[in-house]
Amino acid sequence: MVQKITEVVGVSAESFAKAAESAVKEAAKTLHGIKWARATDFEMALNEGKVLEYRTTVKIYFDLERK
Repeated sequence: MVQKITEVVGVSAESFAKAAESAVKEAAKTLHGIKWARATDFEMALNEGKVLEYRTTVKIYFDLERK
């Protein structure tokens, strides 16, 4: 088995976990054979000390398709 890795960023107003779920859900629309995901970076957009949104960078591992 050979896998490729791509990075995507998910955004949520609720949590880092929801942002990661969003990233995987969107990636699954165009990538097939997704096997693993790893959340690597966590960021927050802030305004006057309040969190506006959560951003999670996710590495998506998927199988390469064979012809």
